[in-house]
Amino acid sequence: MRRYSAHIGYLFSDRPLVERIAAARANGFDAVENPAPYATPAPVIAAALKEAGLTYVQMGLPSGDAARGEKGLAALPERVAEFRATLEPSLDYAEAVGCRAMHAMAGVRPEGVPAAKLWDTYIGNLALAADAARARGMLLLLEPIGSGTIADYLLDTPDLALRAIRELGRDNVRLIFDAFHTVNAGLDPLPFIRDHAGLIHHMHIADYPGRHEPGTGTLDFAALYAALDAAGYAGFIGCEYVPAGRTEDGLGWLAAHRAGAMRKAGAAHA
Repeated sequence: MRRYSAHIGYLFSDRPLVERIAAARANGFDAVENPAPYATPAPVIAAALKEAGLTYVQMGLPSGDAARGEKGLAALPERVAEFRATLEPSLDYAEAVGCRAMHAMAGVRPEGVPAAKLWDTYIGNLALAADAARARGMLLLLEPIGSGTIADYLLDTPDLALRAIRELGRDNVRLIFDAFHTVNAGLDPLPFIRDHAGLIHHMHIADYPGRHEPGTGTLDFAALYAALDAAGYAGFIGCEYVPAGRTEDGLGWLAAHRAGAMRKAGAAHA
């Protein structure tokens, strides 16, 4: 049975963050995620999760000022002190809400900084973050995001994410793999899933183009799920899409996808 996580940064956004947790449960999701819950006290989030019976599957380390277009700090040489100062408090927050996986966004390449310096800063910060996460029994997650989604994002290809994992050499570093970001970058997600599923801790889905609900675009979800099943993927499917309207009005796809998974499971045991 596939397990679906509601990205409550996008879904149910017409209500306060803590109320989105109950909404996710009421609408059939198995978990929630959001990279930046920090404005809401951790005990409030933890209580809402307990009441809903949901888990918080992944969140982000602080990624800068979104209003200024900042998309992470890990690779920015002038922000090293800030990145490192936020690390332990962020892990404290994650522990308090029961989250066991933290995503470190790389950041957008600043003009005039050599690529090698950005990469060295990134690997150095990730090594520190991975070791701090391991001390708490947590994973550190990396997510490649192509230029079609975020212009000049440092970690812009799946191959670059693999390079980072190799260089880090830590056993608690894994991937968020986003089908929409991959297709939006002009790449086929299926070969990567086939070859590297063991490194994928969390999947993100949204249809292409538009980044709306599954069924609103051209992404072949049947082929995507077949590749995940063939690779033995057992993690969550994170629903990181922009609802075309009210979230609840666009959730017919979820029941259909679950029904398809149940039919397949039934046929396998027939």
